[in-house]
Amino acid sequence: MSALRGDLRVCDEQLVQVSEEADECRLRALVSETPLSEREYRQAQRHADRLQQHRDEIAARIARLEADQDALLDRFSAL
Repeated sequence: MSALRGDLRVCDEQLVQVSEEADECRLRALVSETPLSEREYRQAQRHADRLQQHRDEIAARIARLEADQDALLDRFSAL
């Protein structure tokens, strides 16, 4: 579980940077109004969306493992 928490921290840091990059691309696309800048924005946003999904999956795995751990501890303490 500690490895997953480490992965989550790394993913959070990367997500901040990738999201900022996508926002910058969005602003460039709005200002320049060119197909190239719009494509760069869409690519950056897709990358940010995939990273967010990956981060959510890691957080869900951690939550499931914690719930399983709590259930096992409850069963162990009931003995």
